[in-house]
Amino acid sequence: MEALGKAAKIVVLGDIGRSPRMQYHALSLANIGFKVTIIGYLETTPLKEILDHSGISIARLNPMALDKGPKLIQYALKAIWQTISLFLTLLISGRCDYLLCQNPPAIPTLPVCRFYCLVTRTKFCIDWHNYAFSIMAMSLPPDHLLLKVSKVIEMYFGQSSQHNFCVTYAMKADLLNNWDILATVLYDRPPKIFNPISIEEKHKFFIKLSQQYPQFGSPGREQLNSGDSITKTVATEKQGDDIQLRADRPGILFSSTSWTQDEDFSILMQALQVYETTFSLSDHSKLPKLLCVITGKGPMKQNYVNQIAKRNWKYVTVVTPWLEACDYPAMVASADLGVCLHTSSSGLDLPMKVVDMFGAGLPVCAHDFRCLDELVKNGKNGYIFKNSHELSELIINWFQEFPNNKVQNAKVEKMKAELADFQKSRWEENWNFIAKKFFE
Repeated sequence: MEALGKAAKIVVLGDIGRSPRMQYHALSLANIGFKVTIIGYLETTPLKEILDHSGISIARLNPMALDKGPKLIQYALKAIWQTISLFLTLLISGRCDYLLCQNPPAIPTLPVCRFYCLVTRTKFCIDWHNYAFSIMAMSLPPDHLLLKVSKVIEMYFGQSSQHNFCVTYAMKADLLNNWDILATVLYDRPPKIFNPISIEEKHKFFIKLSQQYPQFGSPGREQLNSGDSITKTVATEKQGDDIQLRADRPGILFSSTSWTQDEDFSILMQALQVYETTFSLSDHSKLPKLLCVITGKGPMKQNYVNQIAKRNWKYVTVVTPWLEACDYPAMVASADLGVCLHTSSSGLDLPMKVVDMFGAGLPVCAHDFRCLDELVKNGKNGYIFKNSHELSELIINWFQEFPNNKVQNAKVEKMKAELADFQKSRWEENWNFIAKKFFE
């Protein structure tokens, strides 16, 4: 315990359970002896490692339910409530030596945290995931007063921190050149829970999922004559003591989304429609049926779920399960190809979901945007696409004659070898090498 007696607070003005990077920070600090308090909302369950760690506690913030009246008034009242509740929680949750806050959101996070650090003489650190003003610019006109105020606040209080971390070298350069903020690049890296899994583990996982989502089970739910044990799932089968992948299994396409504006889900919808049409017009031996698994929660989910239901596809099945944190890594590792629709409001951050996919050994098709090449190497560890046409071509080519296409299988193995090199650098080792020294 190298930092025995030291304490740190991690502020997430959002759902802790959907803030994996900040949870990883908390675990890394706790593992070097810090007493860590995470402050944020509890809408979904945090990682089991967080809940079980004796050195980590959670100070829960209570949200303000407000959905009536003008948007500007709603935003102002929400900001006032968050300011009061966050500051009081910081005060009553005990002393600390370091405060590390996630940005965005910038308002009221940065002003409140900075004021608290001034009053208590605490070192103030910011972890830049993106820019708050660039997210707001997606729904506000360029000359909107709120947008201008947000940018000024973000820049001013960003300059007041003792240290800054950011997620890409492109963001590091942007912070320095435009805001005179010096930041250290701390790339997202997968923790050890994201790794390739065996066929036996996939079999057990699909059986577990099939209890709630029958799409993961085998048609007819075939069972052993001697009991109730399921011998087949959508992709695996048990023969005696041997478990193997089914020759007639569908291709499993995986995507994780926040169902928000910065991820244009219609691109995947159009690509799946092309796959459905291609399958119906071609020799069925050339393409497998497709099981598309899309996880996540967000404001636009129900709208797209309704659209999917209206398609009435015969050869493409879409399922949108909500997975607990302990099941998500297994789902990623059980897929055949990943899809990432993240484009970034600033063009300066990288999607952590791709990092998780790479950690689990899953090649990915990722939507192109500035700085994506810091993570995805086109044709080496995944593919980059710009529109639904390119995505549909990639998916169709990937699953041609699946799973018996020897040429394609060789490409897949080569990509997985590239991902094996990526997996050598995990969050824990990367954090200790780059970030640890700033908390000593």
